[in-house]
Parts: sequence; structure tokens; C-alpha cells
Amino acid sequence: MQITRHPPVKTTLEPSNHPYLTGAWTPLHEEVDVAELEVIEGAIPVDIDGIYLRNTENQVHQPLGRHHPFDGDAMIHQVNISGGKASYRNRFVRTHCFEAEQIAGQSLWGGLMDPAGTSKRPGFGAHGGLKDTGSTDIIVHAGTAYATLYQCGEAWMLDPVTLASRGKAPWVPLDGISAHPKVDEATGEMMFFNYSKYAPFMHYGVVDRTGRLVHYVPVPLPGPRLPHDMAITKNWSILNDMPLYWDKDLLDSNIHAARLHQGVPTRFALIPRHGQPEDIRWFEASPTYVLHWTNAYEDGDEVVLEGYHQAKPMPDPLEEMGRYSHMMAYVDEHSFQSRLHRWRFNLKTGETREERLSDCIVEFGMINPRYAMTKSRYVWSTTTRPGWFLFNGYVRHDTETGEEQVYRLPEGVYASESPMIPRKPSSSEAIGQQKTPSSSEATGRQGPSEDSGYLVTFLIDENTGTSQCAILDASDVTKGPICRLALPHKICSGTHSVWVEHDQLRSDAAFHAQGLQAVASR
Repeated sequence: MQITRHPPVKTTLEPSNHPYLTGAWTPLHEEVDVAELEVIEGAIPVDIDGIYLRNTENQVHQPLGRHHPFDGDAMIHQVNISGGKASYRNRFVRTHCFEAEQIAGQSLWGGLMDPAGTSKRPGFGAHGGLKDTGSTDIIVHAGTAYATLYQCGEAWMLDPVTLASRGKAPWVPLDGISAHPKVDEATGEMMFFNYSKYAPFMHYGVVDRTGRLVHYVPVPLPGPRLPHDMAITKNWSILNDMPLYWDKDLLDSNIHAARLHQGVPTRFALIPRHGQPEDIRWFEASPTYVLHWTNAYEDGDEVVLEGYHQAKPMPDPLEEMGRYSHMMAYVDEHSFQSRLHRWRFNLKTGETREERLSDCIVEFGMINPRYAMTKSRYVWSTTTRPGWFLFNGYVRHDTETGEEQVYRLPEGVYASESPMIPRKPSSSEAIGQQKTPSSSEATGRQGPSEDSGYLVTFLIDENTGTSQCAILDASDVTKGPICRLALPHKICSGTHSVWVEHDQLRSDAAFHAQGLQAVASR
């Protein structure tokens, strides 16, 4: 493959035996472009037409203290697929902190596990002392990609096609935004929240399709909390107040130690999309912690929420890991025991009903995006290697029948969060001539069935020291990859990803062009 290499970044990272600076978490520091990736197995389906973006954590400089996997600098990897061909590029996210450390030639901020005073400069986010890496999530809204930090940093903008930096989002409030804003493609709106150590402790906002902050209100909480994700329906945004949060007595001494507070229920705040604090409906549920939701929708008098309920949010240390025992447990799904779960909030009675949807230890799930904010049947979750934050397979859940398909990657091969790409309708399906399965009939949809499409992912093969882009059949994950593309280097693992259709990007570009024409004609 023909590779264009870009000037190297400055790095002072030394060899290490740290579990999250080696193996599949070995940081990558080079940035490249590849015009066309080599297909090494199968063929790229010709009906795939979009871009896969993956955020990863790559420590650039020698840590000032104890390294945590979420401390690394954001690097976005992109595979652009169209017409049965694919290209690749990767770029660091040029946050202010990344640029400052490049100038200084060293780390300037401590990490998540380090005591107050470790950083050489004031920090950012709800924690108050961290580097704003932007290395948690990657989403696309109104034609712009945003890299975000889990503890409420700035939102860092990139061109989703070229990965060129667009700088800091100008609309981000003083308290930043959390890692997981939600986009409603039908309205072009993006919903977000943030949290802090200062009253009212949480805010909720809406950004419109032009990139303007059009709604921003407080969501008062009893004290500092650690929410991670949110969900949306067509009319409601769902926020949470969970009993795993910083210990108050230790926080008074500037020690950030998360504790499970016994006897405190989980609370959910349902706020109308453009609602005020007095419009919030609060619902209580069993104590837990949830990292990620998969979907939410309205069903008569109920609002339904699905995600991953943790049976043990404060897990026991993995003693065999020595000095890393606590850290390893808190990023290990088998330690905190996350399972697919459903909550139903009755708007008439104020009651909450819950049900477990799977006994599998899973997380980082995706649905068919055509079914977002509506009743959906299928969820594609990742499994992990016990004791590690490394994806080693998939489970396809049928939430109507309880049937589950399981696929395990070969030993030593690890995946990425894997969006579901819906199959495009054929000409007959597009005009409604093909009968669709029951799940489609139930929602009045025409076209391919809900599970018809693909999963796209990056693979890290520790056996060969290589990485690949892989495509799986979403309707039958047990077949494993149906297509694999060679990447030019072994990537580092990380957290989140997103898929965006070229059609959506063209629509966003046309919308912005019309807006510019309207302004010019005034």
C-alpha cells in the first residue's frame, strides 16, 4: 500500500511494563494517509458508503504519576468506504493541552489516579485537575466531528473527511460537556449535559443544526455526581443521578475517590427536549451504575430506556494485578458485572419497572441507527477479556425472543467499538414492494429488516503485531469477519467510535451552503 507519512510528534515516552502502555494498548505516535487499503479477505460490500471514526488513547509523554488508560491523548482513526474501496488516515486531536505539551516537550498534567498537586498547570473538567485530552468519544453533528472527554472538557472539532482540526467548539459552556452528546438526525439537534463540583452540579443543553447553543438549563442535584451517558427520545432527554460518586469527606480534602453510597437509589431525570427545571420528571430505580445506554423510546404512557446495568459498581480489586489491582477492576466488565437491562418509566403513575435482558457480561452496544428513539429489537454488544478492558467478541441480542448469537475473536485479537451500518434498500424495497420481517412490520417500516447490515471495527492482532479493519454480517455475527482490510500500522486500543453516512454529510453540507447563501443575499 502507498503510505503518506506526516511529520512525527514529539514524544518522551519510555519503555514500560504498564498493562495499559503495552500490548494492545501500546501508544501509536505516527500519523499517515493511505489512499486505498489492501483487501486481505473477502470483498468490501458495495452498499457501504460512509466513514468509520474511532477515538483511541495514546500517551505521548512520560507520565508524571501513575498512568490510567483514560489519560492518553486522543487519536482519531478513520476508514472511508465507498464503491467497494476504502482509504485510511489517522490524526491526533490538537487540543490545547496536546499543543502545550508538544511545546514543553513533556507531560504537564497528572492523570486520573494521581493525587492533587501532581499537575504542573491547572487542570480541566469536573475533576478539576485533569488534562483535557478529548480521547473518550467521537460523534458527528451537522457535518462536524467532535472529540470529547468523559469528565466534561471542551469539544474538539475535526473535519470528518480530512480529519483537519477545526479547533474548540465555540458554543461549549463554562462547565464543558460530557463525553456522550446525542444527535437527532431528523431535527439536526444535539443534546448534551455536563456536571461539576459546584451547585447546581449538572446542566443540560441543546445545540441546533447551525452549531448554536439554543437551550441551556440547570438540572439541580443533591451534590457532585459522576454521570457518564444520557439518552434521548423524540420528546424527552434522560439524565441520571446514580449512587456511585465521589466520597464527600475525601472530596473536601481534594481527593477524588468514587464510592458506592449504600441505601441511595438510582434516579432518572426526564426533561422535555426544550424543557425547564420545573418540567423535570424524576423516577427512582434500583441502585446501580450505568456507563452506556443503547436506546430509548416512547411506548404509550411509558418512556423505555435500555442500557447496561452494573451488578457491582464498586468491584473488588484484582489482587493478582499488584499495584494496578484497583484500576484493573474498575475497567473490567467482569468485575463490575454489566448486563443488558431495560427500565420503563410510567409518566402517569410515576412508577419504574425494570427487567434484565441478558445474563451475558457485555457493554459498548450498538443498535441499527434507523431505529434510534423508536422501539428496537436488536442490540450488538461487545464482550471483553476477563480482567482487561479489551474487546474480544460480540453478542447479538434479540430482545424479543431472548436469542443470542455469540462470536469470539481468536486468542490475542481485540476489536473496537463497532457501529451497525444498515443495509441500503434495494429498488423494490425502496418503493415498498418487498414484505419485511415482523420487527419491521411492527414499526410500519419498509425496506431491509432491522438486523440487515454490517458491523465495522478495527482489530488489533497481538499475534502478528498488526491491525486490520474488519466488516461483519450483522444478521449473523457467528460467521466472523466477511471482509478484512490491512491497516498500515498497529493501532492502540481505546473507547468509542461512530459511523456516518456520506449521504448525511452531503445533506449537512447542502444545509450549511444554503445558510451561507441566505446570509450573503441579505
